[in-house]
Amino acid sequence: MDFTVETATAAVMESFQGTKDPRLREVMEGLTRHLHAFVKDIEPTMEEWEAAIDFLTAVGHKCDDTRQEFVLLSDVLGVSMLVETMNGDEHGTESTVLGPFHMTESPRRELGDSIDLLGTGRLCVVSGRVLSPDGTPLLGAELDVWQCTEDGFYDVQQPDVQPPGNGRGLFRTDDEGRFWFRTVVPSHYPIPTDGPVGALLRATGRHPYRPAHVHFIAGAAGHRPVTTHAFVADSPYIHSDAVFAVKQGLITDFTESNDQQEADRYGVTAPFRHARFDIVLATAPEATA
Repeated sequence: MDFTVETATAAVMESFQGTKDPRLREVMEGLTRHLHAFVKDIEPTMEEWEAAIDFLTAVGHKCDDTRQEFVLLSDVLGVSMLVETMNGDEHGTESTVLGPFHMTESPRRELGDSIDLLGTGRLCVVSGRVLSPDGTPLLGAELDVWQCTEDGFYDVQQPDVQPPGNGRGLFRTDDEGRFWFRTVVPSHYPIPTDGPVGALLRATGRHPYRPAHVHFIAGAAGHRPVTTHAFVADSPYIHSDAVFAVKQGLITDFTESNDQQEADRYGVTAPFRHARFDIVLATAPEATA
């Protein structure tokens, strides 16, 4: 059978008939159907096809130990959030994107420690609890936390300015499922625009900014882990996140407090900002069984 526009999809689908893994076969057949339909729809020229290959090649070349340009591309196309949303659990805290800067291991810290190693910026305390859907506190739950500075940069972006691990911490909740740590109020910031994804945003007239947020990955035995954000409620771009990750339930008040007694409890000075952010972990299916 000749390979023509009409027979192309069937020919490629037939090539996967011997795939032993049924899920792999399903994925490859689905990819073929949709990719061929896309190509037939837009009818690219050879020059456009070559430009697309060059773009994807440039995305790969931009990836290294501290930069994941393919994740960034997935983010700006809304694919990361679509996958997160499809795999989320309605019984737990809403999930969001991992982002391109979870590229290094967070240092283990004690409750109440500061993840700010620079000593600048607006003082902030983040506190909350990790809970089961029925409200039961989860003691010993693990939280991986990371954020940018007040200037909008992560430690891996400024290795000559920030010490490794700045803005990062790995915590365990106490016997009542509580966690708290000191930090600074993060800033809104642009995603990296010095690579092919930035060029794509400029070509399409899109801005690169993300609203201010603190990242969390929370997990506990018998529960599904969740990757999420606490978004700073009054941040610019809260309604136009470049990676589509803002959900109303995650917008968090970073309230200014002038209560020195409260400040003393957390080891800061007034005034400071206080964000309260509880995380609910859905029960894992095997635990339910």
